[in-house]
Amino acid sequence: MDKDSMQLAGARLQGPCHICAFFHSREEEYRLLLPFFKEGFERGEKAFQIVDPRYRQERLQRLKTADIDVDAVTQTGQLDVRTWDEAQFRTGRFDQYAMLDLIEEVLTSGKAGGYRLTRFWANMEWALEDRPGLGDFVEFESRVNDLLPGHDDALICTYDLNRISASLVMDILRTHPMAIIGGILQENPFYVPSDQLLRERRERRTEGAELTGNGHAA
Repeated sequence: MDKDSMQLAGARLQGPCHICAFFHSREEEYRLLLPFFKEGFERGEKAFQIVDPRYRQERLQRLKTADIDVDAVTQTGQLDVRTWDEAQFRTGRFDQYAMLDLIEEVLTSGKAGGYRLTRFWANMEWALEDRPGLGDFVEFESRVNDLLPGHDDALICTYDLNRISASLVMDILRTHPMAIIGGILQENPFYVPSDQLLRERRERRTEGAELTGNGHAA
């Protein structure tokens, strides 16, 4: 078995990877992802996690029940757990470029700190919040892929299927090269490279502006 590969959802993978993971409950999410992060801690890798502020303490407790010494790895910096207000909304609004800068900083500093790679776990229901700037969410997810060349890290974006619409699921699938669906990790056939997806979105905005300018409904 390749010592540099990672075990996730019944498959071996190597970074860099940007994965969307769909779950029906937090219990299902923990069952699948805790072993992945425990493996990383055992191999001396860094873990960066972004959680709903309501569940931060629950996350820390779940890590502890997985036999992870949360206090020790937090003190050394091997574990960094932040809430949405400390990441996506730290300026009070969502700024996709500031968030992309944060991800780049996390991945780069992990390597500089001596960690072979960073395993990144982000709960994404913040996209449903009533905050300014969230119209850029899909573009942000697409641009994350442009950060990955040159890194070896694994980024997992988790989504609660009970809270998101079918149309948002399709947008999410178009921005992630890999997906976990039904507990299985697989190549995502719906993925669209960022340059193509961003071009499509620009063209749609231009067409909408032209229709509005001609007096027609946008």
